[in-house]
Amino acid sequence: MQSLEHARIGIIGLGYVGLPLAVEFGKRYDTVGFDIDAARIAALRNGVDHTLEVSAEELTGCKRLSYTSALDDLSACSVYIVTVPTPIDAFKSPDLTPLTRASETIGRVLKTGDIVVYESTVYPGATEEVCVPILERISGLVFNRDFHAGYSPERINPGDKQHRVTSIRKVTSGSTPEAAEFVDALYRSIITAGTHKASSIKVAEAAKVIENTQRDVNIALINELSMIFDRIGIDTSEVLEAAGTKWNFLPFRPGLVGGHCIGVDPYYLTHKAQAVGHHPEMILAGRRINDGMGAYVAQRVVKLMHKRQHHVAGSRILVLGLTFKENCPDLRNTKVTDIIRELQDFSAKVDVHDPWANAAEALHEYGLQLTDEPVAGAYDSQSPTNSSALVAPRGCAACCAKAAFCSTSRACCPSRMSTVGCDDDRDQVPTGYRWSARGCGHVGRPASPVFEVGAGWLHWRGRVFRHFRLPDHQGHQSRNRGRALHVREVLRATGQEALSSALRRAAVRTCCRLFPVVAI
Repeated sequence: MQSLEHARIGIIGLGYVGLPLAVEFGKRYDTVGFDIDAARIAALRNGVDHTLEVSAEELTGCKRLSYTSALDDLSACSVYIVTVPTPIDAFKSPDLTPLTRASETIGRVLKTGDIVVYESTVYPGATEEVCVPILERISGLVFNRDFHAGYSPERINPGDKQHRVTSIRKVTSGSTPEAAEFVDALYRSIITAGTHKASSIKVAEAAKVIENTQRDVNIALINELSMIFDRIGIDTSEVLEAAGTKWNFLPFRPGLVGGHCIGVDPYYLTHKAQAVGHHPEMILAGRRINDGMGAYVAQRVVKLMHKRQHHVAGSRILVLGLTFKENCPDLRNTKVTDIIRELQDFSAKVDVHDPWANAAEALHEYGLQLTDEPVAGAYDSQSPTNSSALVAPRGCAACCAKAAFCSTSRACCPSRMSTVGCDDDRDQVPTGYRWSARGCGHVGRPASPVFEVGAGWLHWRGRVFRHFRLPDHQGHQSRNRGRALHVREVLRATGQEALSSALRRAAVRTCCRLFPVVAI
């Protein structure tokens, strides 16, 4: 087994997982970051990370980290870490193409004594049953004699600046006890939170895939409960708040389940389960519920518009937020598109605005032309024949205005809640929507039922209590962008201190611009 001190590391894939890992290894070891996207490599060399996971200072500060798209630059490496995506295909089956191609790439430069570690999420057995045979075939070497393998599942949470790669405990494993100890020591040298060495690669693979499967099933339960409570006529957020007073009640929230992990990983497990003769009923039932939430939200919006006598066909609807979660530009497997497609099926004219999203990527992946700057007044309704609405698909959580449906009627999403996709906003409302860098611009005060979004509105647990406008010296973007205001401060500024004391436990953020929307 090679010496840890002389390890030269190659990271295959420099996306949301690979780049932060490469930066951390590059602080301690000679590290080569490899990606087939030459434009990505050029951007990283210039200190630009379009995923926003790593700052320019971090990129330029790693003197032992280099970037390349040339295979020959990997030939001197002795440890290869694979961090490529593992998506699903149109039939919701595992698509291992990126993983097999990465294995073929490594096989061309693999040498005696090297170790290959996989971080990509797979079903139990994939590393040794799919990847290792490719390495053997391409390299001509023998597994566990000439080279070894390991598995250490990624636990990156895109957009999360608190839980970083080094502060999340890492599961490690190896194909032999010696390889397992080497892999564990390697990660232990950079992971301050520590490591957990699994007994086998399959155990580590299974641990990763059930982490997200468990969350998926739990969210599916809450999603179904929200539909039930909507029919009963009670507020889901209030029910969850009351149930949460018991110490062992799990604080999940209803929502859209997208992204590269929770909405994908369960299909890897169900694929393996069916391959060994077991039909996974609960997991697939949860997937059906969560995959249908986008259409459900859109249909609720349509019903609300009908109740208010707004014609859906030909209506102008503005969707705020396209990324799969708040505070990050990640568009992978976003379920916001399900809402958009469903609304379009009702012949509504849908505009989509998200300053976090890459417009070219949105067009390429989903055929959506993002609206750079929503037109003031274009989405307000003065008569039932010219209806408009604002839909923001992720609850009150976020810098991307991810609010399932901003409405003073509070009838916005499953059972009058708008905490879609959020499970961490119980007592604090995260960042509001950052419209532009040009400061506040008043666009008029349309007649009821239109209200203004941007100067400030008060959310708590997904409910809109009333909107407010802070004085210029407190609310102007140039002096207050992103500054958190305690509710007590907001209420004092607006002369509304008599509001419920429970609200004063929440926090709000001022928005940066006014915009009229219909409160349907």
